[in-house]
Amino acid sequence: MKLPQLTITILSFCVAAVAGMKTADAASFSVLADGLNNARGLSFGPDGHLYVTEAGTGGNGACVPPVSGQGGSLCYGTSGTVLKIEHGQTKPVLTGLPSIALADGTGAGGVRDIQFDTSGKAYILVGYGADPTFRDRNLGNTDLGKIITPDFQTNSWTSIADLANYELVNNPDGGDINSNPLGFVIDGDRLVAVDAGANDLLSVKTDGSNLQALTVLPQDTLTNPVFPPIGTPSNEPGQVPTPTEAPPSQIAIQAVPSSVVKGPDGAYYVSQFTGFPFPEGGAKIYRVGTDGKTTVYADGFTQLTDLEFDIAGNLYALQYANQPAWKGNFDGSLIKIAADGTRTTILNGNGLESPNALTIGADGAIYISNRSDRPGQGQIIKVENPTSIPEPTSAFGLLAFSVLSISWLRKQKPSHSNSFQESFVKAKD
Repeated sequence: MKLPQLTITILSFCVAAVAGMKTADAASFSVLADGLNNARGLSFGPDGHLYVTEAGTGGNGACVPPVSGQGGSLCYGTSGTVLKIEHGQTKPVLTGLPSIALADGTGAGGVRDIQFDTSGKAYILVGYGADPTFRDRNLGNTDLGKIITPDFQTNSWTSIADLANYELVNNPDGGDINSNPLGFVIDGDRLVAVDAGANDLLSVKTDGSNLQALTVLPQDTLTNPVFPPIGTPSNEPGQVPTPTEAPPSQIAIQAVPSSVVKGPDGAYYVSQFTGFPFPEGGAKIYRVGTDGKTTVYADGFTQLTDLEFDIAGNLYALQYANQPAWKGNFDGSLIKIAADGTRTTILNGNGLESPNALTIGADGAIYISNRSDRPGQGQIIKVENPTSIPEPTSAFGLLAFSVLSISWLRKQKPSHSNSFQESFVKAKD
């Protein structure tokens, strides 16, 4: 059934700029698809249509314990789906994909991202979000935590690489065993993926060979961390100070990388969701250079979920929530970062809520999976006027590109409620 085009105009408030107060232009978005179940990654296919992954709502199958060891179990089903949006119509093109979720369908692990190579071949990243020790033992032979290649004509797929098993066998960061691959990019004959549970950046050939860790993202140390009030529901109740103990002055938290994109300088740029308690302004964008060196490209963000470059070299960053999500406010933001470091807020709340992923169309419009943590309420939105007033460069450091070739043509990246964070967070104490 064709969905009505619901257009919402977002008027930004005046923001302070170095030269004084300026009024932002209007940015608007329309809803292309609605009623989705944990909508996650999205990408344009070789046919020019938009493909969307739904992580699903789990099922009534066997279960695995959640990362935190607290709360309900994540139970298995085959409710994952890939959708195609074509001429205003949304239809499934791949069904029966593996999914795990809490009993109410939240906290879902499953189909996360979809990308198409230059020949038009599709690759799909399937998340997990738990200890891989339990995957095969409890669930049997599933494709959770793997990269697969689909055949849309036969509604079937083939497993290419087992990222969750790589964490089980190698555990590059040396902490507890956990895997939740969230996003990837195709770079020639390589698939480069982030594993939020393992805190690493992985590379594997498109034929499944040479799976290896390129880098481990570092832990952060929080000084005077802000915790949820006593009694607040939390994914990490064991980390919330009790009334009888003083809160720690410092804690270490995991990086929790959430997406990766290749920049015009050939480096990989990795967004950070951060671990509990999800510090406001504590998320970074890392740059992994061609020499393997990992540096901070930009910081001062909160709970980032995705990145994308446009053809001019601007980097777009998507915030799941502008505050630690345990505060109950899921207004997110879309932020543009120019090569000179200037930041522009394109959208800030006003309908943008717990977004997960973005991609840029041939028309220059930005497409986002919105309300991505709400079964039956997920949306795909199109930002039709992505302009706003630049903000002063963050006081946090931002390094300019060392190389920005004007002849570079961007390879289109054909291409989380507290319970949703369960699928991002790796609770290493």
